[in-house]
Amino acid sequence: MLALVVAAPLLGAVGAVVVRPGTVVRWPGRGIEWCELGARRFEPLDGACYFPVDLLRKAGPLVLARGRNARRETTTVRVRKFDYPIQKLTLPRHMVELSPEDLERVNRENRAMARLWTREGPRRFSLPLGAPLEPLPVGGRFGHRRIINGRPRSPHGGADYSTAEGAPVLAAADGTVAMVADQFFGGNAAFVDHGDGLVTMYMHLSRVDVAEGDEVRRGEGVGAVGSTGRATGPHLHFGVRWRGARVDPALLLRGPEVILTIE
Repeated sequence: MLALVVAAPLLGAVGAVVVRPGTVVRWPGRGIEWCELGARRFEPLDGACYFPVDLLRKAGPLVLARGRNARRETTTVRVRKFDYPIQKLTLPRHMVELSPEDLERVNRENRAMARLWTREGPRRFSLPLGAPLEPLPVGGRFGHRRIINGRPRSPHGGADYSTAEGAPVLAAADGTVAMVADQFFGGNAAFVDHGDGLVTMYMHLSRVDVAEGDEVRRGEGVGAVGSTGRATGPHLHFGVRWRGARVDPALLLRGPEVILTIE
């Protein structure tokens, strides 16, 4: 089962709702025509605007906008300081202190992934998303600040689920396979584009059962659990990018009832 504790909204000094980086804000209302965050405009989902807040978003005000009854409405939330737990890991030296060749490979892979975060297209999913494993074990550690071999590293941008080698990995929603890759960190990995800027990623697979351009349906297999890439044992790293933002997959696997809602 998926364990998740959702805190009630906090209020800042000026009355704005305070949100954690890596979360999603839901703003429902009748007659919503469009939603907007920064330069990106998108359609409402089930009568609400959903605003993903990137894990690395700096603390401070964030303006949310929507169109309703031919009027533009705005509200401001306040992103609080990054406050996730610290996770200390010890890994083989070659996995952490990269050679020039490995560093160039990682940079090349990061550039390829970055092109996925700007994809557009009609929405092909609903909330909650389907579980990538059945049954879904307890997992997570999204956002944990990692200290690897005594040195600080980037925070964890997905959820880890430990399970048996070879367990089927399932697509979280209908979509198109946007990329399949063998990565230094992610190992055998598949990325699925679900429209509306939502991309799910499945990493450390023992095998990938799809190819770039394939169409998949929610619950169909994309591969099998493994320990490829930088992994110390068999597990699935399941990540979500929504309109470019790294968000906690647990929020989208549980659905609207656990997403912070403002009125």
